[in-house]
Amino acid sequence: MLGPPQRAGNFTCLGASFKHNAAMSEQSTPTATAPTIYVDADACPKVIKEILFRAAERTGIAVVLVANQAIAVPRVPSLRAIQVSQGFDVADNYIVQQVLPGDLVITADIPLAAEVIDKQGAALNPRGERYTAGNIRARLTMRDFMETMRSSAIQVGGGPPPLNQRDRMEFANQLDRYLASALK
Repeated sequence: MLGPPQRAGNFTCLGASFKHNAAMSEQSTPTATAPTIYVDADACPKVIKEILFRAAERTGIAVVLVANQAIAVPRVPSLRAIQVSQGFDVADNYIVQQVLPGDLVITADIPLAAEVIDKQGAALNPRGERYTAGNIRARLTMRDFMETMRSSAIQVGGGPPPLNQRDRMEFANQLDRYLASALK
């Protein structure tokens, strides 16, 4: 689990440079057993981040946004933004390295979700779909199949539709379920 930041600044971990803000104070540092929510923040929709910000403010759960660009977060003691260096899967690798059993990761990245589940974490996509040990392999297989189709110049799909109100509601409901069980 991430320890409390001593000060804002740059640091290096596994050869990758990171920046993080000092929004999280030592007084609000979660205990060793408190779960953390990690957000694969580069592609996370703004509306989903706002739901997470409200949850952090309401419950005090640690929410860590990880991205390869600077991300502004409200001044809520349990919110933290980590900026990783540019590069393929740098943010994903950071999240996998930090996640502990019981932590939640918000991501639409299926390979990242699979790694989180392998580490006994929970994974939820921004549309409210909970990835589980029972469904992640099928999702990986379908993702790999679609990637193979695209790379062989076969026109396949056009990406997911825009996030709608039902998706936001499903995400908020799944997040509430996670928080109810994790914070009891």
